[in-house]
Amino acid sequence: MIKAQKGDKEAFCRLIKQVEPSLYRMASSIMKSEQECLDAAQEAVLKAYLSIGSLKSPQYFKTWITRILIRECTRILKERKKVVHFDHVEARENHLPPHEQGDYVQEAIEMLEDDHRIVITLYYFQDLSVKEIAKIIQQSEGTVKSRLSRARKKLEKVMVRDIPLGGIRHESI
Repeated sequence: MIKAQKGDKEAFCRLIKQVEPSLYRMASSIMKSEQECLDAAQEAVLKAYLSIGSLKSPQYFKTWITRILIRECTRILKERKKVVHFDHVEARENHLPPHEQGDYVQEAIEMLEDDHRIVITLYYFQDLSVKEIAKIIQQSEGTVKSRLSRARKKLEKVMVRDIPLGGIRHESI
């Protein structure tokens, strides 16, 4: 980490390789297309490289770069005005085969507003705590908890209305 902060490109590349899968999953859960996902990740890595000297606590590198990525994703979404609002969710057939239910959960998450989609993704798919999420998005823990609660309620409404929860554990949504 110290080498990377002093400008060692190879050390920085090693750091990025360690967090790359996590960054990609995060970007792909926020962005609507593969190209936007890659654009956001590339911009985040570039910004991180240019400002790594400002990172005060090296142990928080992953949190720091994730925060940069989320800001970049949000900027791209606003710039391209591709935000899909939750109320545009189309009704689905009531009997999806189990192998399609996971896809439907992901589609439902993608329909959430950006703030809700980000906290759901960080909490359930990145396994971060409320406290860690609060640091990443620079909001209070209470705000994170309320966004999680609202997102769960919206997802529940869609999931209960549109597909049976037979194969999906309700509390895992």
